Amino acid sequence: MKIVIVGGGAMGSLFGVLLTYSGEEVWVVDINKEHITTVRSVGLTFEEEGNLRVLSMNATTDITSPGKADLVLFFVKTYHTERAVSDALVLEKEDTIFLTLQNGLGNEEVICRKVDPKKVMLGVTGHGATLVGPGHIRHAGKGKTFVGELDHRITDRARRIAEIFSEADIETEAAPNIHDLVWDKLLINAGINALTALTELKNGQLLDHPETLRLMEALVSEAAEVARKKGIRIDGDPVEKVKAVAQATRDNRSSMGQDFDYRRRTEIDVINGAIVREAERLGIPAPFNRTVTDLIKVIERKF
Repeated sequence: MKIVIVGGGAMGSLFGVLLTYSGEEVWVVDINKEHITTVRSVGLTFEEEGNLRVLSMNATTDITSPGKADLVLFFVKTYHTERAVSDALVLEKEDTIFLTLQNGLGNEEVICRKVDPKKVMLGVTGHGATLVGPGHIRHAGKGKTFVGELDHRITDRARRIAEIFSEADIETEAAPNIHDLVWDKLLINAGINALTALTELKNGQLLDHPETLRLMEALVSEAAEVARKKGIRIDGDPVEKVKAVAQATRDNRSSMGQDFDYRRRTEIDVINGAIVREAERLGIPAPFNRTVTDLIKVIERKF
């Protein structure tokens, strides 16, 4: 399968290098010229459990270079999705699949405005990665990946993508309840990302302080209540699930934390901010998620 990954930051590079070394034809496309130039000239420094390897993979800043793709995988920031999809239309052929593994809510709708919804798939991943510097990523945590159809059918193409990913050491399952799983991932991001950005802590360090632990519990409990009111199925205890993810990715700096480190715009609007919007539609309060959203947005204005 020919795979083009649009968005070659930490997660895009992680999936790119793993899929490359499982034997797939993979291209990673990103606008970060320094990162792409480093990967092209010396390779990608891949750090995992303290071990460093330098691995080669196809990387470019030119979206037209790869040619037509079987699978287009989006890892761009959500506020870049519309532009990324427009640019990625040059990769489309009759049976191209467009799959988003991005954070937050709303990416599916943006992609479907420009691509036939029958070609669009949705997914979530529990992997964590950090962009240490140009051409250098750290694999900071493993978790399961799920892919699914928008109409919740289990199809041959969903099974095929899950098989290809799993062969690349990206444990993946084709799931019928993909929208529930997107909310499941949203609750995790809501409980971790903004707090790591605001406190400058790594994921696992949030568990080490009673103050951040209380805030995590409040954010997740509030978000889970919104999800239940929307009819989203929440399995198990969402607070304990978020704590488990924070522990499993203890040494990872969340994507929003990394955005603050580099003084970049965050995805707060599609994570905690999305929970606030959904709560408003339902007529229920979400004061903890509103507070962290407001704090993040105020700090962003200083960048």
